[in-house]
This record gives sequence, structure tokens and C-alpha cells, in this order.
Amino acid sequence: MRSGSNLKSVLAALSLLAAAGCDDALKASISPQPRPAVPVAAANAYVPPSAASQDLARYYGQVQSNLLTRGLLRTDGGGPDTPYDADDLARNFETIAFFSEYPGQAVSGRRTSGHLSRWPGSVRVMAEFGPSVRPELRQEDAARISAYTNRLARLTGHPVSTVTKNANFHVFVAGEDDTAYVQARLKQLIPNIGQQQLDLFEDLPRSFYCFVFASAQAGAPYSYTRAVALVRAEHPDLVRLSCIHEEIAQGLGLPNDSLSARPSIFNDDDEFALLTSHDEKLLTLLYDPRLKPGMSAEDARPIVRIIARELMGQSL
Repeated sequence: MRSGSNLKSVLAALSLLAAAGCDDALKASISPQPRPAVPVAAANAYVPPSAASQDLARYYGQVQSNLLTRGLLRTDGGGPDTPYDADDLARNFETIAFFSEYPGQAVSGRRTSGHLSRWPGSVRVMAEFGPSVRPELRQEDAARISAYTNRLARLTGHPVSTVTKNANFHVFVAGEDDTAYVQARLKQLIPNIGQQQLDLFEDLPRSFYCFVFASAQAGAPYSYTRAVALVRAEHPDLVRLSCIHEEIAQGLGLPNDSLSARPSIFNDDDEFALLTSHDEKLLTLLYDPRLKPGMSAEDARPIVRIIARELMGQSL
């Protein structure tokens, strides 16, 4: 059950001091002093999470514990038990890059065929935090996001970085209590955002750990210009980091999941928590200059096959 209060803005009050016991001559000889500025707390100043948010955090803690007990949420990136070759890589790339998990940016179980989508320009990632997120967690996740974007830039050869202003990829780490704050920020960032997209950030079922949506400008439907991701702050550290890895990577242009992809975070089986060696190659492939935004799967297939074999060191 959601908390009745999603956002609390904290405004600092100013006390005015009155001078007394001064004669008129003294008053006239003293230049007026500028009034100190009223200190105003940031809109996302820390507010302790509600009981509902704490209950949700306990639930996700149990989920992570159960997954780890079952040998899932691996962080080794894959090994001898998860072999794959160039054909596997090419097939998985086609499924993950040319199909969409959420067609039309609406939550759906359908998967529809499409075209290759990616960012033609720089990707400027900014971490944003809801009021219920502890200061130490904000610092930790900001550092994680920065390190991850550096890794993505190396893999893709594409300009991906973290910024503190003028971002076009916003990653919200926010809790159950922060819905109003996140929606207000989205309206500031994307004035023409649709109600359908805003609704994604409200009353999410527990099964939705995190998500991302990317958008393009009219006239260039396969060239991303903006993305927004949400990561639940109630997640324990590993699941939260897993969400950061998957959602930013998906927002770069790998929107789908595949049950045949292994080792991969683009698989709903939760076997791997963090980006794997297989996934690194998918991202390298995605931003190879031989592929272009808008290409169909059929047109790209022979090129993908060549690149996959190059990445795997296999003969053509």
C-alpha cells in the first residue's frame, strides 16, 4: 500500500532581528546592511521513508536473498559454463536490438518487430534522487552510474558520460514515496510528456523492479534524443546496481529481453545481475558504424553476422 504523502518540500524560515536602544544620529551614520538571503532547502532534501516504503524494502531484500540462495544474480560475467559463439551473438543481437519489450512505450507483454534504434549524438547521463533516498546511498549510486557510463563509452566508442546539467538521459533512483517528485521533475524536463508516460511512474506493481523509456524526435523515429529510467530506491544494493546496468544499456538501444541470451542481463531469468562479456559485445555491435539507425533486421543481418564473427575471433 502506497504512502498517502509522496513528497515533502522543506523550506527554511528566516528570523528577523530588530535593533533596539540606538539613537537617531547613530542610525543615520550606519549604512543599511543587505538582508541575508533566505536559505531554501533543495526540493529533494532528504525525508525519511514511510512505513510503506520500509515494508517494500524488506520485501525486496527477501527477493534478493532468495535469488542468491538459488545461485542467481551472478556477477562473474559468464564463464566456461556459459559458452556462446558468433552465431549465438548475432541471433541474440537481432532479438534484443530489433524488437521492443515495451512497444509504443506502453507496458505490454507483446513483442513487435522494428528497426535498429540508437543515439546519433552524445549521451549525457544524470543521476537524480527522490527525497526518500538517503544521502549516503545517493553518493554511492552516483559513483556507480559514473563508473558504468565510462565503461559504456569504452565499449561503444560513443560519447557516453555523466553530467550535472544539460542531461538527455535521466536516471531516477526514487522510492515509493517519491512519485509526485519524479512526476513534477519529468514535467520540467519534458514539458510535452504524455500522461501515459507519467502514469508509468505511479502505482507500479512490485514485479516492476525498474524500467526505461527512450524517445526520438519527429522525423527521425529511430534516433534517440532523450531517455528516462527509474530504479526503485527500496532495492538492496545488488538488485539496485543490476537495474542500473540493465536500464541504461537498454536505453542505449537494446530494448528487448531474450530467454535464449546467455550469459546476459537481457534475460528475465535473473541468472546474471551485471553486464556480461556477451552483453559488452552486443553494445559494441550496436554502435558499430556499419550499422545505421532505422535499418531493418533483414537488411542488417549479413552485416551483423560479419561483426559478430570479428568480435568472437571466428572466420567469416
